[in-house]
Amino acid sequence: MTPRILFVVALLLVPLWLAGCQSGPDPTVEMIRAALFPSQPSGAGLDPRFSYLRVTGRQRVAFFALGYVDPHPQGEIEVWYSAERETLRLQNGRVVGMSGAATEWRQVRLPALPSWSELRDQNSAFGWTRVRDVMPGYRFNLRDELQLRPMSVPARSALVDVDPASLYWFEETLLPGPGVDTLQPARYAVQTVQGEAVVVYGEQCLSADFCLTWQPWKPRP
Repeated sequence: MTPRILFVVALLLVPLWLAGCQSGPDPTVEMIRAALFPSQPSGAGLDPRFSYLRVTGRQRVAFFALGYVDPHPQGEIEVWYSAERETLRLQNGRVVGMSGAATEWRQVRLPALPSWSELRDQNSAFGWTRVRDVMPGYRFNLRDELQLRPMSVPARSALVDVDPASLYWFEETLLPGPGVDTLQPARYAVQTVQGEAVVVYGEQCLSADFCLTWQPWKPRP
């Protein structure tokens, strides 16, 4: 890890661990939380030294700070932390882990997938299989058959400060089957950044009643 990443991890993890060992709120922990995750829904006052995601879910807006990036042969895994001790893991714009929330995806296994550039250029449906472990309920090795296809610009989304029509949109549907969860389709918005197509907005349901949206967020004065 670079010194900057180590600094971020120390700020995020050590105080939270210490907080778990105490019976009441710790002033140092609360100060760091206030610095990294101010309470304003607009995100005003976020520390510009860090990278953030704006995350919505269950009528709540939260800002997750990037803790570190794990190397992986199928694409780096970004590990994001909230002030409420939630951890969100994203790989190429998809959720590959969520902990600390009402529904947790403890581990998600993805196959080698085409790049978003390839998926955009082929402009047709693409089928693939995801395997995940879910809590509560100790459900392991759930196999999801998914169908990803291009879609038109949605009439509504939680995207802010970006023109939806400037992005290329995908919808990812969980195919029905015996024992398969009932989840609303995921949506991904892709933009070309430095010659590469990357996800700049995502929506995904982790259970029938728990859905998230996320997008990168620049700190504001």
